[in-house]
Amino acid sequence: MDLIKHLTDAQLKENAANFNIGDTIRVHAKIKEGSRERIQVFEGTVIARKHGGIQETVTVRRMSYGVGVEKTFPIHSPNVEKFEVVRKGKVRRAKLYYLRDRVGKAAKVKEDI
Repeated sequence: MDLIKHLTDAQLKENAANFNIGDTIRVHAKIKEGSRERIQVFEGTVIARKHGGIQETVTVRRMSYGVGVEKTFPIHSPNVEKFEVVRKGKVRRAKLYYLRDRVGKAAKVKEDI
C-alpha cells in the first residue's frame, strides 16, 4: 500500500463531505486570538470543491455589506470544527465561478426541494 495514503487516511474526518456545490452552508472555524480560542461562523454558498483526500478544500462565497467575500477552507483541517448545511442548492455545474459576476437576485441559487 502507498505509504503516504496510509498515513493520511487516519487523519481524514468521517462526516465531512455531506454537502455539494450550490448548497448554503455554515462553516464553524476555530480562530485563535492571543491565548484565547473561539469559534467563528462563516455562512455562504459553496462555489467550488477541489482536490481530494486529505487536501480537499471548499470555497464558500457570501455577500458582506455589498462586497463579495470568498474563503477557502480545508475540509479535513482540525481548525474547521464542522460544516452545517442550511439549504440545498439546485445547480448543473461543478464550479459556480459565474456567481462572481452576478449581482442581487441573479446571484442566487435555486433551492432543491
